[in-house]
Amino acid sequence: MMDFAWIIDTFFIIVAFVLIILMVPGFAMLEAGLVRTKNVTTVLTINTIIYITASLIFFLWGYNIAFGEWNDSSISKYAAFLFQMAFVGKTVNIVSGGVSERLKIIPLGIFSIIMAGLIYPLVVNWTWGYNIFQNTLFDISNLHDLAGSTVIHSTGGWALLAASLIIGPRKGRYLKKGRIKVIPASNIPLVMLGAFLLWIGWFGFNGGSVGSISSKKAAETVSLVILNTNNAGLAGGFIVAVLNYLKYKKFDITMILNGSLGGLVAITAGADVVTPYEALLIGIVGGILVFFGVPFFDKLKIDDPVGALSVHLINGIWGTIAAGIFAENVSLIAQIKGMVIVGVFTFTISYILIYFINKIIPFRIKEDEEIEGLDVNECGMEAYPEFKRTI
Repeated sequence: MMDFAWIIDTFFIIVAFVLIILMVPGFAMLEAGLVRTKNVTTVLTINTIIYITASLIFFLWGYNIAFGEWNDSSISKYAAFLFQMAFVGKTVNIVSGGVSERLKIIPLGIFSIIMAGLIYPLVVNWTWGYNIFQNTLFDISNLHDLAGSTVIHSTGGWALLAASLIIGPRKGRYLKKGRIKVIPASNIPLVMLGAFLLWIGWFGFNGGSVGSISSKKAAETVSLVILNTNNAGLAGGFIVAVLNYLKYKKFDITMILNGSLGGLVAITAGADVVTPYEALLIGIVGGILVFFGVPFFDKLKIDDPVGALSVHLINGIWGTIAAGIFAENVSLIAQIKGMVIVGVFTFTISYILIYFINKIIPFRIKEDEEIEGLDVNECGMEAYPEFKRTI
């Protein structure tokens, strides 16, 4: 009977791993659709390099920093590694999407190594891992973060904020007298495809984080987590659609999808400890935060082509707090403490490292290269060579 449970849970984790890997093309398609055609190949290349680099580094030493030895008696140790490896690249995906259209590949690759090999493993160590700060002031092991509202999403969001402040906005994005130049998405079908690949992947992301499905109780928890995950995504998209129509009398599909993604990020911390109706409320607030967060960052002249700061950073914070508000056995104080410590650590070390990398190998392409497009200068090929494009 024990072997049967081991086999079922191992298979469950492998399936969850495969679903999470669907988020790799999810991020790639979402970003490729939201940037201009002259930068699409570069976005796809960056997403590919992030998956390859981050996964290799996590295999070589990142996992050991986070969890220590490869031991897991409840499932195959190889399946346990694969599941955790699937998470690591997402933190860098958040960074790359938010600074799209002005970023060189090589310095981002260097930062990917640091994120996968040091920053992310240390955050995991303090929260999900063996915790080098146990029983100290910096012990945040009481943080309830099922699948990473803080550990993954706001970690990536804080690193993105640091990168955005150093790299600066795209050329021509912010005009005189506070005016903002709208840079439209190049391929709306790709945006929708990417968002739904992410949505589907989230079922493995959150559901797999339960860790087991071989008992009646575990299967019930997995089912609740997936229902709550879906509910939050539905609610986030719905409220943004309503707000968008009330304010602009239009339905902006890119904002609606980002509203859903914001809801999905928000429920990621507490999907196992809230009710389906509470998940709807968490998703609604998540969508509202996206709707008002996108213009808020534009007012600060922090250029974010894909809305990653609103989706991942703001909703990573909200989702962590929401678990403390709605769940009976989750401490709100512990949630806030964990969120703050991770935020301060990640932003500070990311800012310092990006600043010094930028001094040696500038993250930003030259102005004339930005006008021409990254595809020609970084990759030597364009995604749509037969189409006449505009700057």
